[in-house]
Amino acid sequence: MSETTHDGGVAVSAPPSPDEGLTAAQLAARHGLAVSGARPTLREYVRQLWGRRHFILAFSSAKLTAQYSQAKLGQLWQVATPLLNAGVYFAIFGLILDAGRGMDKDVYIPFLVTGVFVFTFTQSSVMTGVRAISGNLGLVRALHFPRASLPISFALQQLQQLLYSMIVLFIVAIVFGSYPDASWILIVPVLICQFCFNTGLALIFARAGAKTPDLAQLMPFVMRTWMYASGVMFSIPVFLADKPQWMANVLQWNPAAIYMDLMRFALIEEYGAENLPDHVWAAAGGWAALFAIGGFVWFWQAEERYGRG
Repeated sequence: MSETTHDGGVAVSAPPSPDEGLTAAQLAARHGLAVSGARPTLREYVRQLWGRRHFILAFSSAKLTAQYSQAKLGQLWQVATPLLNAGVYFAIFGLILDAGRGMDKDVYIPFLVTGVFVFTFTQSSVMTGVRAISGNLGLVRALHFPRASLPISFALQQLQQLLYSMIVLFIVAIVFGSYPDASWILIVPVLICQFCFNTGLALIFARAGAKTPDLAQLMPFVMRTWMYASGVMFSIPVFLADKPQWMANVLQWNPAAIYMDLMRFALIEEYGAENLPDHVWAAAGGWAALFAIGGFVWFWQAEERYGRG
């Protein structure tokens, strides 16, 4: 393009830019640019998480080691804390309120300790999960990595803590007459199902807690209510024998009660299948799959928003 100047010369102007008139999104697409921190596809996200598996394991182990590093008894508190809780519950519910009615003491004590240890696994996974993003904003904002690594590592930390506690649980079961047999093998699938369920819960509450940090203040009350409704200290069928059957069914089918009852069934010799709801293994696997898959997808959908604002 050219034009005549005032002195008769010819000035040549530059041709229009091919980028002229394009929006920012069109410009980015034209030049092959991608949004910084954009959410990857679900398949790519899973691949990235697998690539960070060593970080997840190392981070969970480091958190577990540091948890009681300032205490003189150190890692012994991993076992002492739930065991002391079980002692308090036994004094109040077992001795004063007779929550173990219908069970011998040799059954009720391992019943109670198992319930406390197993429910603590879920409770701790939720409580650490709700702070997984909001409590690690420096890490989230400084480094690029799949954010699901954090709640998964916290759930793994709680699994490691439970495995240490299981030593005490085995001792309690043996002291009160439940010796190792083939049923103890069932502990493995129970723990796998509960870990998947807990991980899904941690992912769900990590996303919720990232948006609403005050949720961390509310969750102790929610978890305490859930504990009392899950039969940690009492047998649901016995305590609700005079209530409508649907009420007992609802409480027995809640996932925390299912995982506790399956662990009790595996560990305690006199805690038979008559104490379990129908199709209990299908329910255990169903809850695990529903929350693990649903929680993971729901967390992934907000991946690009974590640590911003």
